[in-house]
Amino acid sequence: MTEPSPVRQLRLVVTAEDYDQALRFYRDVLGLPERAAFSSPDGRVTILEAGRATLEITDPGHAEYIDEVEVGRRVAGHIRVALEVDDSPAVTATLADAGATVLAEPTRTPWNSLNSRLAAPGHLQLTLFTELDAEPEHPGPEPD
Repeated sequence: MTEPSPVRQLRLVVTAEDYDQALRFYRDVLGLPERAAFSSPDGRVTILEAGRATLEITDPGHAEYIDEVEVGRRVAGHIRVALEVDDSPAVTATLADAGATVLAEPTRTPWNSLNSRLAAPGHLQLTLFTELDAEPEHPGPEPD
């Protein structure tokens, strides 16, 4: 049996210049449930549930490859948020209608998911991905 992780939660903290816009986008449009909200004399914070968290670490070469597959060129900074959703085309359209900039429409990847890329409030780049059940498409001729 594997030892339990000493880390109980991964929390990505985003400082958004337009807090209300970011909160509306992620909570109300994307649908992340509100877990808690706090205020201080100087500001506000809201904690939103985002499902299961993982930390994906990549080297620059693979990050460039992912950008090439999803967008066709290198566009991401050193942080990109990837969210698994049930229907990446529909969620992409919903978020675009709410003000996100679509950098790349949903594209089937070599690792068999349907991924889109958006620039979202809080200066975050989002990858929306839907895992596909069918075998991935292989470009080029079939092997003999």
